[in-house]
Amino acid sequence: MSNEASTLKPYKSKDGGKKEQVADMFNNISGKYDLLNRMMTMRIDVIWRKKAIKSLQPLAPQLILDVATGTGDFAIESLRILKPKKIIGVDISEGMLAVAKEKIKKKGLEGQLEVQLGDSEQLQFEDKTFDAVTVAFGVRNFENLEQGLAEIFRVLKPGGKAVILELSNPTVFPIKQLYKFYFHKIVPALGRAISKDSSAYTYLPESVAKFPDGNRFAEITTKVGFSKTRVRPQTFGFCTIYEAIK
Repeated sequence: MSNEASTLKPYKSKDGGKKEQVADMFNNISGKYDLLNRMMTMRIDVIWRKKAIKSLQPLAPQLILDVATGTGDFAIESLRILKPKKIIGVDISEGMLAVAKEKIKKKGLEGQLEVQLGDSEQLQFEDKTFDAVTVAFGVRNFENLEQGLAEIFRVLKPGGKAVILELSNPTVFPIKQLYKFYFHKIVPALGRAISKDSSAYTYLPESVAKFPDGNRFAEITTKVGFSKTRVRPQTFGFCTIYEAIK
C-alpha cells in the first residue's frame, strides 16, 4: 500500500495513529453520518450498495461478516436482499455502532444482525469462518490496507467472496474536474455545516485521492492471496465495486 494513504490522518494537529483518529472522527460525526452520506452522493450510494450486495446472490452466503459496518445500513440491506442466517458487523467506532444498535432494535433484527467493536486489521474470528465478507466505504480508512485485506482473506471460507465498495477517482474529462471541485470544495463545506467537524470532510476527499483504486487495488488483493478480483467502476468512476474470490 502506498505510504501516503496509510499515514493520512483526519486530524493533522492531533497526536495518535490513523486508527485512533479514524475512530475519533466517526465518533464525532456518527449522529449526522447517514444524512451526510445521502446528501453527498445525492442518494446514488443506495444504488451502489444494492449492486454490490446483489453480486453475492449467486453464492447465497449464510454467514456474512460486514467489516467497518458503521451505522449498519449495508448489513441491514444485505439481510433484506440476501436473507442469510446471520450477519456480524464490526467497527472501531462506538458512536457508529450505537446508531447501528438503535436501528437493529427498531427493526427487530437482533437475532439476524449482531454488531461488535473490533479492529478490521485484527479480526477476532477463526480462519475460514465466513461465506462472504463485505466492506462498504471502509477500506480507505484502514491504517494498513494490505493487513486488513489479508485478514478478510483469512476469515473467508475457500470459494468465499469479498465484496468491497469504495469511492474512487474518475479519470475522464470533464467528470474528473467536476468531481474534484465537488469533493474538494462542496463536500467539506457541507460537512462543516452539518456535522460541525470540518476535518472529517476534508479528510474524505484527501483519502479518496490517495487511495490505490482500480487495478492497483486488485493487485493488493492478489498479493494477499485472492485468486481472482473483478473491478467494476460505477457512475463514471466515482465508485468501484471489487469482487474478490478466495
